[in-house]
Amino acid sequence: MARADTSAMPGGCLCGAVRFAAVPAKNAMDVCHCGMCRRWTGGVLMTVPCAKVTMADESAVKVYASSDWGERVFCGTCGSSLFWRVRGKSDHVAVSVQSFDDMSPFVFAEEIFIDEKPALYNFAGERPRKTGAEVMAEFAAKQATEHG
Repeated sequence: MARADTSAMPGGCLCGAVRFAAVPAKNAMDVCHCGMCRRWTGGVLMTVPCAKVTMADESAVKVYASSDWGERVFCGTCGSSLFWRVRGKSDHVAVSVQSFDDMSPFVFAEEIFIDEKPALYNFAGERPRKTGAEVMAEFAAKQATEHG
Protein backbone atom coordinates (compact mmCIF):
# COMPACT_ATOMS: atom_id res chain seq x y z
CA MET A 1 0.00 0.00 0.00
CA ALA A 2 2.62 2.49 -1.12
CA ARG A 3 1.71 6.12 -0.89
CA ALA A 4 1.45 7.91 -4.24
CA ASP A 5 1.52 11.37 -2.65
CA THR A 6 5.03 12.12 -1.38
CA SER A 7 4.23 15.46 0.24
CA ALA A 8 4.90 16.00 3.91
CA MET A 9 1.98 16.00 6.32
CA PRO A 10 1.98 18.37 9.32
CA GLY A 11 1.51 17.36 12.92
CA GLY A 12 2.46 18.15 16.48
CA CYS A 13 2.03 17.62 20.17
CA LEU A 14 -0.84 18.59 22.46
CA CYS A 15 0.63 21.92 23.60
CA GLY A 16 2.10 22.95 20.24
CA ALA A 17 5.72 23.13 21.42
CA VAL A 18 6.66 20.44 18.87
CA ARG A 19 5.56 20.80 15.26
CA PHE A 20 6.74 18.46 12.54
CA ALA A 21 6.27 17.52 8.90
CA ALA A 22 6.42 13.81 8.01
CA VAL A 23 6.35 11.97 4.69
CA PRO A 24 4.39 8.74 5.25
CA ALA A 25 5.79 5.67 3.48
CA LYS A 26 2.25 4.34 3.08
CA ASN A 27 -1.33 5.34 3.84
CA ALA A 28 -1.53 2.72 6.55
CA MET A 29 -1.59 2.72 10.33
CA ASP A 30 -0.03 -0.09 12.32
CA VAL A 31 -0.85 -0.86 15.95
CA CYS A 32 1.62 -2.20 18.53
CA HIS A 33 0.37 -4.08 21.59
CA CYS A 34 3.76 -4.60 23.28
CA GLY A 35 4.02 -3.79 26.97
CA MET A 36 6.41 -0.87 26.45
CA CYS A 37 4.12 0.82 23.91
CA ARG A 38 1.06 0.31 26.10
CA ARG A 39 2.79 1.87 29.11
CA TRP A 40 4.20 4.74 27.04
CA THR A 41 0.88 5.72 25.47
CA GLY A 42 -1.63 4.60 28.09
CA GLY A 43 -3.22 2.38 25.42
CA VAL A 44 -1.80 1.01 22.20
CA LEU A 45 0.71 2.73 19.96
CA MET A 46 -0.91 3.56 16.63
CA THR A 47 1.71 4.65 14.10
CA VAL A 48 2.33 5.44 10.46
CA PRO A 49 5.75 4.47 9.05
CA CYS A 50 7.55 7.53 7.71
CA ALA A 51 10.83 7.80 5.83
CA LYS A 52 11.39 11.46 6.64
CA VAL A 53 10.42 13.65 9.59
CA THR A 54 11.52 17.24 10.05
CA MET A 55 10.84 19.41 13.08
CA ALA A 56 10.52 23.19 13.12
CA ASP A 57 12.14 23.49 16.58
CA GLU A 58 13.62 20.58 18.52
CA SER A 59 14.09 22.44 21.82
CA ALA A 60 11.04 20.77 23.46
CA VAL A 61 11.82 17.31 22.05
CA LYS A 62 12.93 14.61 24.49
CA VAL A 63 14.21 11.13 23.62
CA TYR A 64 14.03 8.00 25.76
CA ALA A 65 16.19 5.01 24.75
CA SER A 66 13.70 2.24 25.53
CA SER A 67 15.93 -0.62 24.31
CA ASP A 68 19.35 -1.27 22.79
CA TRP A 69 17.89 -0.55 19.35
CA GLY A 70 14.76 1.60 19.78
CA GLU A 71 13.93 5.02 21.15
CA ARG A 72 10.79 6.98 21.89
CA VAL A 73 10.45 10.66 21.08
CA PHE A 74 8.04 12.86 23.00
CA CYS A 75 7.31 16.46 23.91
CA GLY A 76 9.16 17.48 27.06
CA THR A 77 6.54 20.14 27.79
CA CYS A 78 3.20 18.29 27.55
CA GLY A 79 4.44 14.67 27.37
CA SER A 80 2.74 13.77 24.06
CA SER A 81 4.04 10.54 22.51
CA LEU A 82 5.24 11.47 19.02
CA PHE A 83 7.56 8.90 17.39
CA TRP A 84 9.21 5.54 17.81
CA ARG A 85 12.42 5.10 15.83
CA VAL A 86 15.46 2.91 15.45
CA ARG A 87 18.30 4.39 17.50
CA GLY A 88 20.84 6.26 15.43
CA LYS A 89 18.72 6.18 12.28
CA SER A 90 16.27 8.71 10.96
CA ASP A 91 15.00 6.82 7.91
CA HIS A 92 12.55 4.65 9.83
CA VAL A 93 10.28 6.65 12.09
CA ALA A 94 6.95 5.34 13.31
CA VAL A 95 4.91 8.52 13.83
CA SER A 96 1.96 8.46 16.21
CA VAL A 97 -1.13 8.69 13.99
CA GLN A 98 -2.88 10.87 16.58
CA SER A 99 -0.16 13.51 16.26
CA PHE A 100 -0.96 14.20 12.59
CA ASP A 101 -3.22 17.20 12.00
CA ASP A 102 -5.26 15.07 9.56
CA MET A 103 -5.59 11.31 10.10
CA SER A 104 -8.13 10.77 7.33
CA PRO A 105 -5.70 9.39 4.67
CA PHE A 106 -4.81 6.35 6.78
CA VAL A 107 -6.35 2.88 7.01
CA PHE A 108 -5.83 0.33 9.79
CA ALA A 109 -3.36 -2.14 8.23
CA GLU A 110 -1.66 -4.37 10.82
CA GLU A 111 -1.34 -5.30 14.48
CA ILE A 112 2.00 -6.35 15.96
CA PHE A 113 3.01 -7.99 19.23
CA ILE A 114 -0.45 -9.54 19.22
CA ASP A 115 0.80 -12.10 21.75
CA GLU A 116 1.20 -9.28 24.31
CA LYS A 117 -2.28 -7.83 23.78
CA PRO A 118 -4.37 -7.92 26.97
CA ALA A 119 -7.60 -9.91 26.77
CA LEU A 120 -9.74 -6.91 27.77
CA TYR A 121 -9.92 -5.36 24.28
CA ASN A 122 -10.04 -6.40 20.62
CA PHE A 123 -10.11 -4.38 17.42
CA ALA A 124 -12.84 -5.29 14.94
CA GLY A 125 -11.98 -6.29 11.41
CA GLU A 126 -9.54 -8.59 9.70
CA ARG A 127 -5.91 -7.60 9.13
CA PRO A 128 -2.49 -9.20 9.53
CA ARG A 129 -1.61 -9.84 13.16
CA LYS A 130 2.00 -10.70 14.04
CA THR A 131 3.54 -12.00 17.24
CA GLY A 132 6.54 -10.37 18.84
CA ALA A 133 8.78 -13.22 17.62
CA GLU A 134 7.61 -12.66 14.03
CA VAL A 135 8.23 -8.91 14.26
CA MET A 136 11.69 -9.35 15.77
CA ALA A 137 12.65 -11.92 13.11
CA GLU A 138 11.59 -9.48 10.37
CA PHE A 139 13.52 -6.67 12.06
CA ALA A 140 16.67 -8.82 12.37
CA ALA A 141 16.42 -9.87 8.71
CA LYS A 142 16.05 -6.24 7.62
CA GLN A 143 19.03 -5.15 9.73
CA ALA A 144 21.16 -7.96 8.28
CA THR A 145 20.22 -6.93 4.75
CA GLU A 146 21.03 -3.26 5.41
CA HIS A 147 24.37 -3.99 7.10
CA GLY A 148 25.58 -6.98 5.14
